[in-house]
Amino acid sequence: MWFGERKLDDSTELAGAILAHSLRLADGRRMKKGHVLTDGDLDALRQAGIVEITVAITGDDDLSEDVGAALIATALQHYSLRRDDVGTGRVNFHAVADGVMVVNQAAIDALNGVDPAVTVATLPNQALVKAGQMVATVKIIPFAISRFVAEGAAAKVAAPNLMVVHPLRDGLRVSLVQTRVAGTRESVLDKTVRVTGGRLSELHAVLASETRVDHTVGAVAEVLKRDVHGSDLVLVFGASAVTDRGDVVPRAIELAGGTVRHLGMPVDPGNLLVLAEIGGKPVIGAPGCARSPKENGFDWVLQRLCAGLDVDSSDIVAMGVGGLLTEIPLRPHPRETRKRPVVE
Repeated sequence: MWFGERKLDDSTELAGAILAHSLRLADGRRMKKGHVLTDGDLDALRQAGIVEITVAITGDDDLSEDVGAALIATALQHYSLRRDDVGTGRVNFHAVADGVMVVNQAAIDALNGVDPAVTVATLPNQALVKAGQMVATVKIIPFAISRFVAEGAAAKVAAPNLMVVHPLRDGLRVSLVQTRVAGTRESVLDKTVRVTGGRLSELHAVLASETRVDHTVGAVAEVLKRDVHGSDLVLVFGASAVTDRGDVVPRAIELAGGTVRHLGMPVDPGNLLVLAEIGGKPVIGAPGCARSPKENGFDWVLQRLCAGLDVDSSDIVAMGVGGLLTEIPLRPHPRETRKRPVVE
């Protein structure tokens, strides 16, 4: 593609060239950028007193921006995404259903590295999305793109499932277990039920049961053995935070026949989370911050499980970058207790 200035009295044929910048005609009409010029357009420009215009002239091996964008969008298409019609070199993708967006970052990075003319932008990997929400956009920067470049970019994303919205599972049954010690306020436990119920409702899940027991290994283990049979997921809110695998909640999970898959997470608030399973059913030992409706590391794990995605140690470990979230006011031990002077 050739791009530059051409005089309107130039003998070179300009009909079929692409106008690079919008122009105002003598009669007040506006000729928009990207318009493919006709002989009539050129006469109108001359009548407006315009002597020079900036244009793009495509070659035999070039594709228009729309054709190039559509080619790459077709390679990225997935049934969980609704694709808009192409326009101005852009194709937008929207989620078909509420769910969790999973993106193959390495593949998208490779595509964006093919040529500066080709760009694909997505929401962050593992983002929670709503039906109809825009989740990705393909944009060709120039007015035309080399067929070789466009086809090479499409080949980079020819593998399936590079962008997928995993839908939330409707009616997932969740059991809630809360423990008590001397001095535990029932109002705190009541609030936890309300907050958890609201969280689950947004994820299309159902709070199927809630049980309150003493904060002992035996009491928690007994209710876990019962609840895993009638639910798809169990949440445990301990009266005190888990700080070691020998603590009450991890030991109770193991006594109930379960396995602790990971203790702790590099997301704050949310550090003190326990990820486990009993009989193939996921169990989350919730951090205290999950009693608040504000976003924390517990949400990241819960959202994925509610979308039918497995979560293991490698997933937890990968949450560190971007894992420093907004402080929660009710936290008993804030990160910073006073403002520190800025050292220059």
